[in-house]
Amino acid sequence: MSDKLFQSVDRLLITAWVGGLWAVGYLAAPVLFHALDDRHLAGELAGHMFFIMNIVGFVCAPILAAITIREAGSTWRSARRLWVLVGMLMIVAISAFVLQPMMQELKAIGIVPGTDTAAQFGRLHGVSSILYLVLSLAGAYLVISAAQKASDASKQA
Repeated sequence: MSDKLFQSVDRLLITAWVGGLWAVGYLAAPVLFHALDDRHLAGELAGHMFFIMNIVGFVCAPILAAITIREAGSTWRSARRLWVLVGMLMIVAISAFVLQPMMQELKAIGIVPGTDTAAQFGRLHGVSSILYLVLSLAGAYLVISAAQKASDASKQA
């Protein structure tokens, strides 16, 4: 495969993953909670979208890491990008395999405002929100680093 093809795949995957993260987390989910009177339904729909974004992350991160390793050589920027990707994949795994199942279990029990279950759900939701913000910021790093890499390549051409 040519370098241009790898660069194109890299950009498409970053766009799909990071764009999806931002669209779901900061546009679609808030709109659901604002537009729907049923908060439970809004939460279920948002949860499904976050689940899909976890799948997107599980697909994109390893491919982006492989492309990064292929292009890395010994450059510092590539090594930093690889660690960002590993960190992002870890956040996705924690969300998918730890936080979301725990939150689903609490939902199955039933969340009544003012109970310990509601407080525990709130704490898990808070941790999940913070990790999502970190994931989104790491995604911004990927977007910026890809743009810098493209700019550097055009200057060399």
